[in-house]
Amino acid sequence: MGTNKRYADRVDRQMNARVIEMAMRDHHPTSLTDEELELDVEPLTRTPKPRRARAWVRYNTTPVLLDVEVVAWTEHAVAVRWRTPAGREDKAWVWSSAVRPPVRL
Repeated sequence: MGTNKRYADRVDRQMNARVIEMAMRDHHPTSLTDEELELDVEPLTRTPKPRRARAWVRYNTTPVLLDVEVVAWTEHAVAVRWRTPAGREDKAWVWSSAVRPPVRL
């Protein structure tokens, strides 16, 4: 007997969503360290109006692509915030290369 390929993609997406939800529930996001940020030598820009974006953030070892708000940045890093499925606000510093424009529908 073979597998039901009709629903395989949907099941894979559901499993991935559950893994991500568990990672977000059980862990806090991994942020760049003070040494990596170099805020003592890098100019910091803060925005009064957060900008929408998408960013790769890690929860422990699980990478997650999220809709985020950009709240500050340096030449190499970006401070982002977002809400988890449970409603908790999380924040992290990520490398600027991990941030992308928001998806337009």
